[in-house]
Amino acid sequence: MMIGSFFKGKVRKTMFITLEGVEGSGKTTVAQAIMAVLKGRGYDVLYTREPGGNKIAEQIREVILDTTNTDMDGRTEALLYAAARRQHLVDVIAPALSKGQVVLCDRFIDSSIAYQGYARGIGALEVEEINDFAIAGMRPDLTIFIDVKPEIGLKRISQDQFREINRLDLEQLTFHQSVYDGYLALARKHPQRIQVIAGEQPVDGVVADVTKLIEARLQHAAATE
Repeated sequence: MMIGSFFKGKVRKTMFITLEGVEGSGKTTVAQAIMAVLKGRGYDVLYTREPGGNKIAEQIREVILDTTNTDMDGRTEALLYAAARRQHLVDVIAPALSKGQVVLCDRFIDSSIAYQGYARGIGALEVEEINDFAIAGMRPDLTIFIDVKPEIGLKRISQDQFREINRLDLEQLTFHQSVYDGYLALARKHPQRIQVIAGEQPVDGVVADVTKLIEARLQHAAATE
């Protein structure tokens, strides 16, 4: 984990885990199930999400995902995500890691690179540079990409009467395909950090696969303390 200037002195071994996927991939459901499993096995776990996770970031989230903001410029969108991420990191993620908690975060920097870098056409490097300023070197120890094809994810959304539709859900399939392709490119670029899990299997299977992966990483981390 690249901790940067957030912590001073000795830091306990902990883990920063992020979950990524296209709209409708089920990562939020999986993340909450994983949190319950890990807590039941004695881990001190914090679950949080992006954009959002604290007061200021949640306010920015409302602006980003408002379905009436269809004229939002792509670079404005990227900057808003980075601003929300910075505040979330400072207020929630960094303090939790400094206390030795396992942090499960629903989306982080890879979302911005996939959505704004690839799908909006801003450029992966450009979006990464914006976010490098925001996160000051903080990168996840482990990122889990729930691999669900965009057409499957969008179908799930259309069949879920309880899910609130946001601005990104309204994009064309070609946009979501670009997001998906962006995630695959990131997984190829960072094969140690980003692990791909089959997400079109029953949710219990996804949870089992993700749990096995996370526990293996946590055990390895504990053994190397």
